[in-house]
Amino acid sequence: MESENPHIMSSSLTINRKAREKRVAAASGKYSGSLWAWITKIALLGILDAIAVYGVMTAIAHSSPLMAIVIAAVAIIVTVIYLPPNRMLPAKYLAPGIIFMVIFSVGVMAYTIYVGFTNYGDGHNGSRDDAVAAIQRNHQKRVPNAPAYNSSVAEKDGKLALIVIDPGTKKVQAGTPNQPLEPVEGAELNSLGKIKNLPGYRVLPFSEVSQRSNEISQLRVPVSKDSSAGFIRTTTGSQAFEFISTMTYDKKAGTMTDKKGTVYRDNGRGNFVSASGKSLEPGWKVTVGFFNFKKALTDHGVRGPFLRVTAWTFAFAVLSVLTTFALGLALALLFNDASMKGQKTYRILMLLPYAFPCFLSALVWSGMFNQEFGFINQVLLGGVSIPWLTNPWIAKAAVLIVNLWLGFPYMFIVSTGALQSIPSDILEASRLDGASTWRIFTKIKLPLLMVPLAPLLISSFAFNFNNFVLIYMLTLGGPRFTDTSLDVGATDILISMVYKVAFSGAQRDYGLASAFSVIIFIIVGLISWLGFRQTKSLEEVN
Repeated sequence: MESENPHIMSSSLTINRKAREKRVAAASGKYSGSLWAWITKIALLGILDAIAVYGVMTAIAHSSPLMAIVIAAVAIIVTVIYLPPNRMLPAKYLAPGIIFMVIFSVGVMAYTIYVGFTNYGDGHNGSRDDAVAAIQRNHQKRVPNAPAYNSSVAEKDGKLALIVIDPGTKKVQAGTPNQPLEPVEGAELNSLGKIKNLPGYRVLPFSEVSQRSNEISQLRVPVSKDSSAGFIRTTTGSQAFEFISTMTYDKKAGTMTDKKGTVYRDNGRGNFVSASGKSLEPGWKVTVGFFNFKKALTDHGVRGPFLRVTAWTFAFAVLSVLTTFALGLALALLFNDASMKGQKTYRILMLLPYAFPCFLSALVWSGMFNQEFGFINQVLLGGVSIPWLTNPWIAKAAVLIVNLWLGFPYMFIVSTGALQSIPSDILEASRLDGASTWRIFTKIKLPLLMVPLAPLLISSFAFNFNNFVLIYMLTLGGPRFTDTSLDVGATDILISMVYKVAFSGAQRDYGLASAFSVIIFIIVGLISWLGFRQTKSLEEVN
């Protein structure tokens, strides 16, 4: 047997050694990468848990135990899912989406439902203690024979503050509407004994005091943490006087009593009310059960506008779907003919209304519908004066016209796609059998089109049911109803009515608006459920 070549053996050993070195280096690099990934993950989870701890402490400080529990639960779940390596891999991909869905969808829905069972709104947006303090602050009189305080108006953290010299002790005190008077050190006085400077405060010059006189006249600084102890007020900025509340709060009995002896008791709906029915403002936030829902359905001042708006909302949504679908389908049938010249150009032109933002198009149409100077009245109709946006019925027609302009391109797109998916051999066979064009459309094309388009029509109905942008930008919901105190008009739909109840008008009633939102959710959900249930019958067409 011949001996092996020593050069070959040496080369083989060198190759094996280099291969081992590469494997060791690769393993080392892999281990190093895994280590850094592990350190990064631990750091990120630590930051997340630290933020969660801060959130829990903040929630507890604001008396929100439920929020504290939710924050803690989310932090624990995320840590359990992402901390162990190579475990619960599907959960690591699903967790972010589920958490955001719970926070921004389910959480918002749950909070809206909760608000619907409260009296939350203007005059009822704080606690009972806040309401008591505000009532005592709003009902006050100057203390007889009380000495005047030498004072200066200052700013602290962007808020007005009052600096006074106690006439008895001669000590300098400072306070804000949310912070009672307390002694301060380091004040500098001028030759007249007025406060010139104070560390942490910016003393306002006389010129600025004059410019902000209205704001300064509303400045009330509590003498102590007890709101019934009185307040210090000033009108000139240089002198301040002590005022005391004319309302006395009996915490044990839960009543307010004015200087005439009239007793105001808790009416159970977040207000102090006297025996004669007089109510003190502001109130406080409480749970009122189904009061908002009952008000929406039984109160004459709310039920009438609500029913009229609901009827118009259904009419608007149905007519919008029917008109846009009819026009979109008609144009799709027209431009689906392969023999037509310039087919692609026409299709692009049909999509132009869909390319512009809805709010911008609504504003342009609003100007075109102007009764005196609009393009439609002055140019297209030869100078007539049609009240497009001020007459209730004509305004509704104008809304439908604009929505037709904005909505038909979408229906044109989906109808074109659905038409092109119909097998040509079916249409050819029907023509050979002698079927007319109308019969082919009604018996073959339309049933086949409804299979893919029915869910889209249902979603279009839901969209138009809540088409806030068009209504608000085109008509602002007007013309307004004259037989109700609500800021609601003839072209308002339910969602714009909810917006106005919550954010416009003299009284913002978030509780009632949330109750309307819950009712809208139930209506849309029920209609969508019925619609999708009916679409199952179309599956037999296939």
